[in-house]
Order: sequence, then structure tokens, then C-alpha cells
Amino acid sequence: MTTDAFELANQGVKGLQPYVPGKPIEELERELGISNIIKLAGNENPLGPSDSVIKAIEAVTKDLTRYPDGSCYKLKMALAEKLAVSPEQITIGNGSNEVLEIIAHTFADSNSEIIFSEHGFAVYPLLTQSIGAQMVVTRARNWGHDLDEMANAITEKTKIIFIANPNNPTGTWLSKGELKAFLKSVPENVLVVLDEAYFEYVDQENYPNGVKLMKKFPNLIVTRTFSKIYGLAALRIGYSVSSPDIAELMNRVRQPFNSNALAQAAAIAAIDDQTYIETSRDLNSKGLVKLETGFQTLELNYIPSVGNFISVEVGPQADLIFKELLQEGVIVRPVANYNMPEFLRVSVGTEEENNRFLAALETVLNRV
Repeated sequence: MTTDAFELANQGVKGLQPYVPGKPIEELERELGISNIIKLAGNENPLGPSDSVIKAIEAVTKDLTRYPDGSCYKLKMALAEKLAVSPEQITIGNGSNEVLEIIAHTFADSNSEIIFSEHGFAVYPLLTQSIGAQMVVTRARNWGHDLDEMANAITEKTKIIFIANPNNPTGTWLSKGELKAFLKSVPENVLVVLDEAYFEYVDQENYPNGVKLMKKFPNLIVTRTFSKIYGLAALRIGYSVSSPDIAELMNRVRQPFNSNALAQAAAIAAIDDQTYIETSRDLNSKGLVKLETGFQTLELNYIPSVGNFISVEVGPQADLIFKELLQEGVIVRPVANYNMPEFLRVSVGTEEENNRFLAALETVLNRV
């Protein structure tokens, strides 16, 4: 007698396709037998961790036999001070992805509708489908969120609206005026989740700070992460800021010890390392200019980005070009699953990595 696992799964899970992350360097080394590979696929900080983070991690290794602080008290206090909020407003997650999942499980079910945009972050449909909720995907405008479309899509069944600002993988962003006008139009019983994973990279005068908007919009939840500019992607730690009532409910769903001790210590150290943040931001700004200039030289269209990545249009052979770049030892990210089949997303690397990618891209384009 055998068990049909597929029949045991809930209806939402049956239709899911697993999230496929960027190809790891080690996997490509095994497959192709090559070395000196660069990875520009995960929107990671290419600088490596700061010295203060390394020291903080080393200091807690002597206590690895102990469970971490399940309440994340010290990290919450550090975040509360930095963001000028109360610790009761903060929910810590295993990366901001887990926080998004906690939100979905806390506030939506199979009778709910969840709204997000075309070309939006791939985790939004995964979460929606996994809990059996109805996906409402609005059309994009200039590769970004069309807030009018999203407002018009709200019904009595709408529970959550996911908005990424800036958006991954398009790098587009919403201004303060646009976002405030939208939030005013959303009913109070609908939660707006503002995903600000790339918040620290943005240097635009009219770019909104979601945390500061909460006083006027209590149905707003802001998620952020330590995986991007803070350089802690391997440690998986992120958080949300919301009203205390929302946070209290989310913390009922949050698993015990979902953030390990190394991640908590590293995050506390990273928060105050302003030199590292400024160096990372400067490297990224120069890298974006370098990539844009390179694309212009190669006569390729691209979507202007304010994140630490940029999507470039390479045409109908995008998948072949991606595979050919792998042969050159360069890993980027195909984004056909975002309904962008003619684009590749490229993370900003070091100056050397950006130069190598552009040279490899030119070689591949001349070859295919």
C-alpha cells in the first residue's frame, strides 16, 4: 500500500511551483568544471560582511549550545531606537520573506483576495496560492505598480495588498505623493504591505519612508531586511513594523526561535555601522551608472532602477544568453517567470565584477 502525497496536499499547494533561487556558484562549478565564477543574480551586497558584524558573530559563538532569545529583545530595542517606533510594533522574521508569510497566514484565508502587481516579487503569488486565497494581479504601468488599477481591484473580499517599493525585479519606485494618495483610497479593513527590502539603496527626494506613514495609516505594514545593503543574506533576518495590535497578532503566528543568535547579533552590529552602509550605497550608485553606460554602448534597452540590480532587455534569446553567460562564468537571473521573457536581471557587483559581466555580455551577444 502506498500513500498518494499529492492527494493529501491542500488545493493551493497542489498548484504551486517551487521558488527557484539564483544558481549558486558551487553548483555551476560542479556542472561546468570552471572556476573564478562571479554571481550577479541574488541582489546581494558584493562587499562581504563588515568587520563589526564579524566581531559580533564571533562573540556569540561560545553560546551556540543555547537557544537564541525568542523575543529578539535586544534587536527590537535597537530597531525601535533607529526607527523611532516602539518595540511592540516590530516582528522579526527569518528574512523578510518569512514576515510576508506570517502576514498572509495571520490575515488571509481561502475566502480572501490578495492584490499584487504584474512583475511583482515572486513570493507574493506563492504565499497567496499556498493558503488558497484568490490572486488578483493588476496590470503594470511602465514596468511598475499602477496604483489606480490596484485601488479599482479592491472588493469586499480583499484582505491584503502587496506593494514593493522599489520593486523587484524592475527597480521601479513610487513617489511619496503617489503612495499617500493610494493609501487614502484603501479601506481601513484592508492591509497594505509595503515591501521595502531595498529601502536603504534609494536616493530620491520624493521617495517615501513607509514607517513614517504609519501614524496616518494604521492599516499599513512595512517590511524590511538585513539581506541587502546590510550584507547579511546568509543569516536570513528581516522584520516588519506595524501597529502594536497587528504585530501582536503576527507574533502569535511567528514560530519560536525563528531568528538565530548569530543573525540577531549581526543585525544589531550592522544597524549602527553607518560607514559600511554609505560605502555600500556609493558602490551601488557607481555600479548602476557603469551598467547603464554599458547597456547604452551595447544598444540594449533597460529599466532604470533605484535598487541594487537592473533589468536589461536582451531579446527573445534571453534564456540562451543566460546560459551562454554561465559558460563565461557569470551568473545573472532570468526573469521569464515575472512575465519578462526578454529580460535578464543583473545585480550590481564590484567594479571588477561589473566590468567582467559587461565584457562577457558583449562576447555572448556577438556569439549568439
